[in-house]
Amino acid sequence: MFREISESPSSIFFNKLFFEKQKINMLELNREKMKEFFVSLGEKPFHADQVMKWIYHHYCDDFHNMTNLNKELRSKLEKFAKISIPSVVKEVRSSDGSIKWSLEVENQFIETVYIPYKKRATLCISSQIGCALGCKFCYTATQGFIRNLSTAEIIGQIWCISNIIKNNKSISNMHPITNIVFMGMGEPLLNLNNVARSINIMLDDFGFGFSKRRITLSTSGIVPALSKLSELVDVSLAISLHAPNDNLRNEIMPINKKYNINNVLLEIREYLAQSKTKKGIVTIEYVLLSHVNDHINHAYELVKLLKNLPCKINLIPWNYFPGSSYFRSSNNRIMRFSKILTEQGFNTIIRKNRGSDISAACGQLTGIVKN
Repeated sequence: MFREISESPSSIFFNKLFFEKQKINMLELNREKMKEFFVSLGEKPFHADQVMKWIYHHYCDDFHNMTNLNKELRSKLEKFAKISIPSVVKEVRSSDGSIKWSLEVENQFIETVYIPYKKRATLCISSQIGCALGCKFCYTATQGFIRNLSTAEIIGQIWCISNIIKNNKSISNMHPITNIVFMGMGEPLLNLNNVARSINIMLDDFGFGFSKRRITLSTSGIVPALSKLSELVDVSLAISLHAPNDNLRNEIMPINKKYNINNVLLEIREYLAQSKTKKGIVTIEYVLLSHVNDHINHAYELVKLLKNLPCKINLIPWNYFPGSSYFRSSNNRIMRFSKILTEQGFNTIIRKNRGSDISAACGQLTGIVKN
């Protein structure tokens, strides 16, 4: 289920290029694989650096406009490769400045959200179409799982929105994307290889050039993938915990029956021990559901559970979606919960509600395009 990122050049290039006669989407390739691609075409590997700069620094999606490549090479690229970007089908703007885009990928739809904050801007991206985990408080879960996104479809979200910001004069006051969070549709660690490849491109100076501290991967805790994560990437980690004990987490997050809290926390500690990002601190995400997981006793259970774990706690007021039986915790219950954690020495943040008026907030994304 979790294969290493080590496909041979013959399988990833020659099979597609010569046997299947399919063009390679250049957004699928990190720099190492792109160099192998050029070698497979009988070209020098340094062309990978040139092409990546055109794609990710100049937002060029036409080989013929890559003027420092000779005409013969440009024609060869046109024959064997492509630069395929998700297309925008809908844009919705929130009163708080957030923007949600519905993007089409192979006749299906995903959502990505731009969240501005002072001189920063975070892009919340999706890793799957739908989700298989069935978390009871999340709208994405009602869609079920459709498929994993490819590396190109993950990277394409950043490329597409960055290009819009760069070229659209009507939104010229928007700050360029500074942070990436894997908190959109899907469980990133159930698409480990493609997520890891996309992060590799995000971090590459010839790619988007993000700092690893500016990329956060949020997961419910897929233990087999967590055990491999530190071998593949080193970015900030957030854990969707949402309950202080297994009985309650089993109820609201069925995946806990397979990977319980203790096993997840063991893997988190191991990841932090290997990580050089943010001094080994994990973010604990906790959605507050009225009279479900927001009691005083739950707060003290959480204190006991997370004792000695280097973490900060992100409390998330629940966001409504149609058909749900849950309710958002009252402000008094949220503040009381937060106060207990803070008094016990935890760095605790109550997440600001961003984009809920356009169904773009935490747990509200579905990829369903409405007129």
